[in-house]
Amino acid sequence: MGSSSNDDFSVVVLASDLGIDARPFLAKHDGEIEDQDNWHDCSQDFSDEDFSDLDFLQLFRLEGSDKSGNRIFRIVGKYFPAPVVSGDRLKRYIFQKIHNELPEGPFCIVYMHSTVQKEDNSPGITILRWIYEELPSEIKDRLQVIYFIHPGLRSRLVFATLGRFFLSGGLYWKIKYVSRLQYLWDDIKKGEVEIPEFVQNHDKVLEHRPLTDYGIEPDPLHLTEVVCGKGKRKAKRNQEAEQRWDAPSPKIKFCMKVMSQPSPSE
Repeated sequence: MGSSSNDDFSVVVLASDLGIDARPFLAKHDGEIEDQDNWHDCSQDFSDEDFSDLDFLQLFRLEGSDKSGNRIFRIVGKYFPAPVVSGDRLKRYIFQKIHNELPEGPFCIVYMHSTVQKEDNSPGITILRWIYEELPSEIKDRLQVIYFIHPGLRSRLVFATLGRFFLSGGLYWKIKYVSRLQYLWDDIKKGEVEIPEFVQNHDKVLEHRPLTDYGIEPDPLHLTEVVCGKGKRKAKRNQEAEQRWDAPSPKIKFCMKVMSQPSPSE
């Protein structure tokens, strides 16, 4: 009991009602600097693995550059089939793409969150954090900014409350929210990154219903359009009825013609 230890230790307290996997926090890391030989050995482990199915989905691919000269990795969240792709395979796929396609120099990520469903398209924030922590420090330093397109209310709340503690290595401060595509063109020239059609359509919906950004859907069933459509049809029927009422029938026209003719006695 009289002996003492100079080893550093840390205590992490997690609330049980947050629904967060604690394993990434409790895992022991060797430090920020990782052996580059391990990075190359890791790449050789999955060099022969077939990722053609994920490549076909085009969920993670290299594109042009932003105005600061950072190469762009585009991620489309809607394209990720979370129920059928494990976190471990997603990690190997991302590592393979970075190792084989990313050139030297700084890079950025354009992440499109448009119409993403948590159950269908999200691997989970703990999985994403785990993948990021496994990257070599040199790759982390080269990542300059993450353009987060169409963030929902849930995403904003999660990152606002847990982001500073949950995301390490300054990743939290690299996230730039982009609520509309028009603001993306302030940092990236048009044509440098391909925008899927459904992302453009979602952007138009948000433009007309801005409260959707905050999780408020004023007319989720589009009842206004139905009522307006019924009102227009009813007005058209009334107009047609008035026209039929105003227009005399052929018999009335004949009687009016006969009455307008002068009599023989005159």
